Amino acid sequence: MTGLSRFMTIMEYRLAQCCAPAAGDDIVGFLKQDADIFSVHRADCPNLNKVPMDRLVILNWDDIRAAGQTGSLPLPPELVAQLDSVDYAILAHHQEMGVDYAAVVACSTGIARAEVFVRHRKLRDLGLLERVEPRIIRYRKGIVDGKWIKHRNHTYYDLTALGRQTIDRR
Repeated sequence: MTGLSRFMTIMEYRLAQCCAPAAGDDIVGFLKQDADIFSVHRADCPNLNKVPMDRLVILNWDDIRAAGQTGSLPLPPELVAQLDSVDYAILAHHQEMGVDYAAVVACSTGIARAEVFVRHRKLRDLGLLERVEPRIIRYRKGIVDGKWIKHRNHTYYDLTALGRQTIDRR
């Protein structure tokens, strides 16, 4: 088997359904024929016995996460297990509105402001949101139509690449 560096232009991975690899498992990538996609299998998956050795690559979860910063990334099951409908509502708000702060997220989603503060911190710790510097932002969709507003005393958040992938795959 070869190393991942040979395939760094291949950025899309899919978790194999036959063996359902999870973070912590030893994993192997199978380079699909006529496609720039790795099918990620557990290293002990019996289906890999049918694959030519020159199309197998030993992977680890850090390789996948690093490559995923610029491409598609399989969502680790332990990450998905930590999210609930409130988390997805907050991620969806940021997907639609972009950079925002807790008070506006609470107003538009109907989630209590204190809960949004807690969830922003959780989603940031999981790598789904990132803090951004205060900036002038334009509100739309009934918040403050056509106005540009800057609040320096708020903590603004935006989706990370992993956050966008998470909400897109829901």
